[in-house]
Amino acid sequence: MKQGAIFDMDGLLFDTEVIYQRGWTIIADEFGVERKPELGKACCGTCGELSEQLVHKFHPTVDAKAYIRRVVEYVHDEAEKNLPVMEGVHEILQYFHEHGVRMATASSSTVMQIETNLRKSGLRKYFDAIVGGDLVKNGKPAPDIFLLAAERIEMSPTDCYVFEDGYNGLRGAATAGCAPVMIPDTMLPTDEMRDLCVGIYPSLMAAMDAIQQGAL
Repeated sequence: MKQGAIFDMDGLLFDTEVIYQRGWTIIADEFGVERKPELGKACCGTCGELSEQLVHKFHPTVDAKAYIRRVVEYVHDEAEKNLPVMEGVHEILQYFHEHGVRMATASSSTVMQIETNLRKSGLRKYFDAIVGGDLVKNGKPAPDIFLLAAERIEMSPTDCYVFEDGYNGLRGAATAGCAPVMIPDTMLPTDEMRDLCVGIYPSLMAAMDAIQQGAL
């Protein structure tokens, strides 16, 4: 078993990725442009300049920064109403805690939003470091956020699992030299993901079972 574990947040710890996907689409109404459902999948796991480039690609006439700001506000408001924890989250975090595994987040959300969600859900106590997209210049699929997360928990990237649901995050984890583990949510495994990942499991509970059995 590896001694470091890095977790994405949306769609991995919390069932919020579906809210993001809806937000990327419906906020188009406020800007008077056509809804583009493909935008959400393209932006999944990204932040910063890459997100702005993607918004501009799908909606060339809108202010990309303003569009992204409204999506984030929408997700924040919806999460305030309901923040469901994904299956197996409590169990795998407790298991790692009991076995001395150091843990960090590596989410494209801001540190403030991550802290808010973790404290609201009672999960903050498990994490040794909180790393958000606002701490790195290059967001996923660049490896920066995973390298910083590994550094913050004082582990080599090669001794860190990365649990992710999105393609961009898994690409970044692989580039960083970590062990990418896919827990699919709104995006299904592809041949590329099967090649990149050390394992693909239907839930964090299933991934924990594999670790306990020495298969991961």
